[in-house]
Amino acid sequence: MPHRPPSARRPARASLPALTAALFVATLAVAQQTPPERQPLPDPAAEAVSPREVPIERPEQKITDHDRSPAFDRTKPAYFNPDVKPQPNEGRILGFDFARDPLNAPKPFTTFAEIKEKESAARPEVMAAQRKYLEGRFKLQPKLDPEATMSRGKPLPVGPTARLPEGMDFEALGKLSPDEIKERGLFPYASLIHPLHANGGQVFPPVQLAMFPRLERFDVEFDIPNEFLPEFPPAIFLSNRPELGDVSRGQVVSLHNFHELFKDIITPVQLDGLRMLLTPLPQEEFNLTDDRKTVHPQLGVACFDCHVNGHTTGQFHLSPDIRPQERRFRLDTPSLRGVFNQQIHGSKRSLRSIEDFTEFEQRTAYFNGDPIRAMKKGFFELPRTIVPHMAQFQNMLDFPPAPKLTILGTLDPAKATESELRGEALFNGKAQCAQCHPAPFYLDDKMHDLRLERFMKDEPGDGPIKTFTLRGIKDTPPYLHDGRCLTLEDTVEFFNLVQELKLTAQEKADLVAFMRTL
Repeated sequence: MPHRPPSARRPARASLPALTAALFVATLAVAQQTPPERQPLPDPAAEAVSPREVPIERPEQKITDHDRSPAFDRTKPAYFNPDVKPQPNEGRILGFDFARDPLNAPKPFTTFAEIKEKESAARPEVMAAQRKYLEGRFKLQPKLDPEATMSRGKPLPVGPTARLPEGMDFEALGKLSPDEIKERGLFPYASLIHPLHANGGQVFPPVQLAMFPRLERFDVEFDIPNEFLPEFPPAIFLSNRPELGDVSRGQVVSLHNFHELFKDIITPVQLDGLRMLLTPLPQEEFNLTDDRKTVHPQLGVACFDCHVNGHTTGQFHLSPDIRPQERRFRLDTPSLRGVFNQQIHGSKRSLRSIEDFTEFEQRTAYFNGDPIRAMKKGFFELPRTIVPHMAQFQNMLDFPPAPKLTILGTLDPAKATESELRGEALFNGKAQCAQCHPAPFYLDDKMHDLRLERFMKDEPGDGPIKTFTLRGIKDTPPYLHDGRCLTLEDTVEFFNLVQELKLTAQEKADLVAFMRTL
């Protein structure tokens, strides 16, 4: 390399003291040009991101009582439902070794064995408390319809099941104003709590655990009786082969049998998508690390563990997109039937394609919306070439047949009963259901706020929640996003109160009769 003359050489670097002195001089020069009431911050980096104070000249700049409200105090949890307060909450600490300690470790460097022993021992007490809570709110001895069934023959539960105070009935309750109901604490459909809110996470019903014991947790159990859940296994209807009806053949689709069941009725692309929907991937409570809630390490859960057969069996967890932990609410698994006609995915997140939902759910929501936990537990980056294959199969999942509906989704008078026809008229009229659930698919692809805080002193309400389709609604109890309405009758009573409809007993029965035809 040729020798450069001294004039062409790079200047020598300034020493640290010299740079410090230069920075001080520059800062002093700026300070001398700045009004005394707004001297620059001593740290130039802080100065660069700090807004300057300006005179208060406009009405919106003035501080109001609302602005003086206390900042969120982490020591005073903002519970979404006061019933969560008495639940066990020990061991949730800050500052433990995230790469090593199990979730909710009571102290740093807690072992998995310690967590398992402690929470396994506490599970009977946790579930006894939840059972007492549910029995205080619902009549859990199910009444089953002697004739009406779900698609594969499971009897429909009938209600309402919500308990009212002694001397009060739904007719009298429906005559009260929201303020009266709130003041007297009479609203029977408060949000439903997770049995172990501090841990949260996915919980699967016993009928599913009997077939897939890998999904059982040592810290918590399912809480709603099986009679109020969808049938297991659910039926499968495909939009590309409607003449076949239920193609499940009475089986739960799994990696063991999917190829044999579907190789002759869906395309290779859809078959590959189904394979991925059935492939277990790491999730918050189900993974290979010591930060799990299963006895043995495992690969995780699959999309179709929750959306069994593309439907649901009532599994629940906590909404992934709300913080703090105490403010998160219980969330039931919705059906994927008819997802091809839906434009909003996620009750709160409003993801606009099934592909986006699939990607986002696996990367973050599987881990409670936290990608850092995903890194610890081993998330799998789904190639974008595979995600459309998964969407291809999901978009073939159809609603169950509705033989009494016309091609426009309305009742055929020649096939419907008088009660069903009266229910349809109420649905489109007095009951105002069609405002959010218009035919033919009985959803509006919007989010709505029911403002439930009007009826409850201690709950802030749910805010906007997406409209869920009512097609095939008889197959998907319990109802609302958290399952607080165990039957269709409960759902009608809920909206009769929330919308102040003043429906009669006969009108309520007619509405239920109509919704069963969907």
